[in-house]
Amino acid sequence: MTTLGKVEKTALVTGASSGFGLRIAVELAKRGYRVVAAMRDPRKQVALMQEAERVGAAGRIEVAQLDVTDAATIEAAVSDMLRSYGRIDVLVNNAGMAVGGFVEEVPMAAWRAQTETNFLGLVAMTRAVLPAMRAKGGGTIIQMSSVSGLWGIPGFGAYAASKFAVEGFSESLRHEVAPFGIRVALVEPGAYRTAIWAKGFADIHAQPDSPYAGALQAVLRMARRTADTAPDPREVAELVGRLADKRRLSRLRYPIGRGARLLPLAVRLLPWRLVEAATRRAMRGRN
Repeated sequence: MTTLGKVEKTALVTGASSGFGLRIAVELAKRGYRVVAAMRDPRKQVALMQEAERVGAAGRIEVAQLDVTDAATIEAAVSDMLRSYGRIDVLVNNAGMAVGGFVEEVPMAAWRAQTETNFLGLVAMTRAVLPAMRAKGGGTIIQMSSVSGLWGIPGFGAYAASKFAVEGFSESLRHEVAPFGIRVALVEPGAYRTAIWAKGFADIHAQPDSPYAGALQAVLRMARRTADTAPDPREVAELVGRLADKRRLSRLRYPIGRGARLLPLAVRLLPWRLVEAATRRAMRGRN
């Protein structure tokens, strides 16, 4: 637990088998954290450990089986981490999924799965680490949100709803835990090259002869075009690393990515009719 008498900081990262989670786990390990990389299926750790090995950080990462929708696995992973290291300094709530489809055509089971993973799973993880952070007198909770938590686009209402919930929850949480030295941050990425959207496209919910077919195809064309030109997600991991290292987080929200910093201002300051009109133009593929 110590290096030359100095207590090592620890981090728990959910959804660490791919995408942002993989890169965040490696970034934190590079920065000297002992990282517990949590994933539903530990057999999917190969890419994570290969990347960690490449940068010389594999010895600082251990993999834990954890499903954010399964309370027993949450309790086991948190308890094991506290037994091993005696502390949890950073929690990165990254595990997530994207349900695609127009509201009328997304079955309620998919709405529930979206909410259970992206929102209620995040709440459960947060609640699980709070007692240890309070007892230690501090900690950092980083919630991986999205620009979709500020701006809902057609065809991804379930995903946007889950991220809007994360935003409101985190606002309340930040007030509640500040007296205990616990910091809370929302990271709000725009589009990046990760697998979450490819999975969402593959499982899109649409009915045969759908009245929304034309609109859905326009949304998917825009989303694929954006994904094809999206930047490397490594810069998001680097931002998370910087936030984890900070003693003080001066603000709650940290937008990152193409257009992500302007979007909150536009949504807050522009008349809603202009935001709505711009959204509809974008969905039709116009500039």
